[in-house]
Amino acid sequence: MEKNKKKKDVIRLERESVIPILKPKLIMTLANLIEHSSDRAEFLKFCKRVEYTIRAWYFLQFEDLMQLYSLFDPVHGAQKLEQQNLSPEEIDVLEQNFLTYLFQVMDKSNFKIASDEEIDVALAGQYLLNLPITVDESKIDKTLLKRYFTEHPQENLPDFADKYIIFRRGIGIDRTTDYFFMEKVDMIIARLWAFLLRLTGLDKLFSRRPRRQHKKTQKKDDEINPEADSEDMYVERIRLENMDLSIQNLLGKITIQEPSFDRIIVVYRRASAKPNTERGIYVKHFKNIPMADLEIVLPEKKNPGLTPMDWVTFLGSAVVGLVAVFSSLEMPKADLWVIFAILSTVIGYCAKTYFTFQANMAAYQNLITQSMYDKQLDSGRGTLLHLCDDVIQQEVKEVIISFFILMEQGKATMEDLDLRCEELIKEEFGERCNFDVVDAVEKLEKLKIISRDSIGRYYCAGLKRANEMLGVTTEEIVLKARQGSA
Repeated sequence: MEKNKKKKDVIRLERESVIPILKPKLIMTLANLIEHSSDRAEFLKFCKRVEYTIRAWYFLQFEDLMQLYSLFDPVHGAQKLEQQNLSPEEIDVLEQNFLTYLFQVMDKSNFKIASDEEIDVALAGQYLLNLPITVDESKIDKTLLKRYFTEHPQENLPDFADKYIIFRRGIGIDRTTDYFFMEKVDMIIARLWAFLLRLTGLDKLFSRRPRRQHKKTQKKDDEINPEADSEDMYVERIRLENMDLSIQNLLGKITIQEPSFDRIIVVYRRASAKPNTERGIYVKHFKNIPMADLEIVLPEKKNPGLTPMDWVTFLGSAVVGLVAVFSSLEMPKADLWVIFAILSTVIGYCAKTYFTFQANMAAYQNLITQSMYDKQLDSGRGTLLHLCDDVIQQEVKEVIISFFILMEQGKATMEDLDLRCEELIKEEFGERCNFDVVDAVEKLEKLKIISRDSIGRYYCAGLKRANEMLGVTTEEIVLKARQGSA
């Protein structure tokens, strides 16, 4: 087992709190587990009332969020700010209020800020993008987010947190099957180059790379449950660099595999000159982004070019080739075939470097186009609306699952309830998640449909009593009136 793990490139991924089950499927599956039809009908009514109530809780907060964003919408926000006739200080306060609401919604929707360590792990390999992509920092504002994190400090913030923030949620797997002819040629040359470096002892010189120092912080979950690692998810990276050399692999189609971020949201502001201060805040939403190709979501990217290492090998090969040619010409009997072979090798390598770069540029343009049309879900207001609905869906699912467990399995401590909810999700739906039991219990207590006994165990009200305590919602009255008028 250890031997296989050493050969394979495997990433350990922590389970996330997001419940990856569609709400209608969740409700119907749980309802079908209830024995009596009368209880089943009460449970369906309960689920509707829970959703209507939670929507009402968040309505005002989401309204404030959308109203604030209308002032910082990159398209029409400038006009609305002008109509408001606000001072720069007042605008600063409003934009910080918007970011506060936005980060709260992100947290409730189970999005996490990607840390330096996570990004380093994600970018440790190559997948489809084989060019170095960097952000043009001169085009990005450095005051908006810096001011926010000064007022709201957080741990494990990435180095670029003052310029842009990358939120991530959910893990998937991306697979691509192709011939990858140019990439295979690159891989063979890279292996030969690595062999020559090892042979000459220069590999130690080239392998020294500065590493960022990461803060080591122990998570609360690890303190409560030190065996949590056993429940983590392991995903193998299948990359060309690790491919076995064989005729079948070199000439046939192969499949490469990379873990992906299910959802990515990027928040930033463009830089601007002082007289015309840019106030627009960009919120972009992407899906299914391979970890190794995370650069495609970066804002204000520079046009990629040959790396310094490419130029060194390119010019170094040319110099070595020319020296070899002149040395051959100075010999008493110059061998034209040797000179021809050296020149052909140098010219061939230079041509290979150039055409590889062009092929990588074409692949980069294709990936950027794909990220714009296939992988970008929405931006601005559309992203915020999606987030608001996402928060409600997650909150509703947490309440329904935890109440169902207490209803069907009886009293439970916080730890037992957490474990039972995760077991239910795994057994009935084949999914794994780190159920947020604390948040679920808080909502159940706010709804006043659970209580605690003398030894701290939670128990719930009966279904009928729970529905009475939730009360008739406005939506039910409207639906009843509509049916009556029909």
